[in-house]
Amino acid sequence: MDNEVLRQAFTTLQAKITDEVHPDSVIDKLFANKIISSEHCKDLWDVLDPKSRCGKLMELLHHSSHPETFIQLRLALIDDYPGIMDEIDKQLTSQPLQQQQQLDMNQITEG
Repeated sequence: MDNEVLRQAFTTLQAKITDEVHPDSVIDKLFANKIISSEHCKDLWDVLDPKSRCGKLMELLHHSSHPETFIQLRLALIDDYPGIMDEIDKQLTSQPLQQQQQLDMNQITEG
């Protein structure tokens, strides 16, 4: 799965994610996978309101240069938020054919 395509899908669902996702376990999973640093975790834990913490997390992830940021975010959300993942998957399957072909080529060269 292509990180940039996922970034676009997550951007489209930003408001829904911020409203519905309780970010604590997501933060832990992203830290464990070295997507966010201990400094970022500290900054996130300083935000007391979960909705605001989720918004700050999403902002941080959109500024990340890690090549698997949104791939790992998807994996962190998949078990607890299947409805959001269904919406992400629908966006991925409704891409224009050219983008899908590019995704397929990326998967071939990566795997």
